[in-house]
Amino acid sequence: MKLNERSLAFYATCDSPADNAGFLYKRGERHTAYHRRWFVLKGNMLFYFEERDSREPVGVIVLEGCNVELCDTAENYTFAIRFGGTKSRTYVLAAENQAAMESWVKSLSRASFDYMRLVVRELEKQLQEMSRGLAAGCAGSREPPGLCKPESRLRALPAVPAKENGCAVWNNVLGAERLPHSSACAGDDEEESPRPPPLPPRRRASNGEGTSAGAAAAQSPSAFQRLHEQYRLEVARLRQDWEQRRRGPRP
Repeated sequence: MKLNERSLAFYATCDSPADNAGFLYKRGERHTAYHRRWFVLKGNMLFYFEERDSREPVGVIVLEGCNVELCDTAENYTFAIRFGGTKSRTYVLAAENQAAMESWVKSLSRASFDYMRLVVRELEKQLQEMSRGLAAGCAGSREPPGLCKPESRLRALPAVPAKENGCAVWNNVLGAERLPHSSACAGDDEEESPRPPPLPPRRRASNGEGTSAGAAAAQSPSAFQRLHEQYRLEVARLRQDWEQRRRGPRP
């Protein structure tokens, strides 16, 4: 990938999330004085600006082939970024407090691709060990090869409660306590259907109203029965007329 100053400046100031950002004191290469700079860590690139609102970075440090070490100097909270080679530059930085120094050392130590490569190798090694252990466990078990899977060892989840007409059956939760049935027979099965919820109370009617309504219901058929009888008679009449027209007029 080809990089230039313009692309680096855009990457340093774009809205992509930074791995770490804050003020650090950077010691000069020729002069030993420290200058306060705003540092932004993105991936394996450490940008530093003169101010926090600067549009372009002053410089960039590519964190590849380097080590981050603590410095034993008179200044507090100092650490260095050392590169391999006799003519390589060493960057000496200082934080404002202990917590900031530990955060920066931790972030810079994990920013290189070499560190990511080591992490990937370690994860691959752990995955291989887990696969071998699982294969050994399947070989020692009596289960068929197709059933010896990690998901088959998981605990079975409780079944979903059954539904009737789109609604859950009353009191069908597993392990729920059932109310005693006063009218249950001794020969009934223990796993009988759950008891439906009680009906809501009806409106109480007066004695005369209740007696007259009960008598009318007992003496006269229901509205559905009357309607069914009317339709039956109408169908019978229409069928009789159709049969007469089919046979034709009598001689």
